[in-house]
Amino acid sequence: MRVLVVEDDGDLRFAVHTALRGAGFAVDSVGDLPDADVELAVNSYDCAVFDRRLPGGDSLSYVRDRRAAGWAVPVLFLTGLSTVPHLVEGLAYGDDYVTKPFEMAVLEARVRRLCLQVVPGPPPVLRCGDLELDPGRREVRRAGTLLTLTKTQFAVLELLMTKQPEPVSTRVLMEQCWDELEPDPNRVQVLIGQLRRKLHDPPIIETVLRRGYRLIPPRP
Repeated sequence: MRVLVVEDDGDLRFAVHTALRGAGFAVDSVGDLPDADVELAVNSYDCAVFDRRLPGGDSLSYVRDRRAAGWAVPVLFLTGLSTVPHLVEGLAYGDDYVTKPFEMAVLEARVRRLCLQVVPGPPPVLRCGDLELDPGRREVRRAGTLLTLTKTQFAVLELLMTKQPEPVSTRVLMEQCWDELEPDPNRVQVLIGQLRRKLHDPPIIETVLRRGYRLIPPRP
């Protein structure tokens, strides 16, 4: 099992590297994000351990951007940022979070668990006629043209494409695509209108009376 350690504190990097090697892992260790780029370009890893604060910036943003591009290597954040908000945002993009100071045996056990977990492949591209939605890259194309959607517009379209050809009710769209606990139902109708304009003709979103909305591939 091969592990990448990205930690700018030289003493701690050496200690983690030595402990993981002693536990039977193959380990590469670097001190910043540019060097991490180099290692990730030439090696395949079962787990990556990132300090949050690095010379090139917060590694959370780095991991988030790689995740958006389909990178699926399990990530453990090893950091002194220990507040609840830091933990929550770290787990949003990583797979585990260990705060400093820590016991090396705990780190070894958590790295081993991540190395052994099944890494899913990128989610499949969803299609309806000439409309394509790539969940991994967060991209939508119509007839090959890249479209710009807001976060909520993307979520609504992804749900419609996942459920096609079945209709999705306004309530389900509100519950799964809006952050608010009780969004205004009229906002769904407005957003559907915006989506229809962005997706251009021929129409692909159909209103189903008393049932919601569904995608229908355009007729040839």
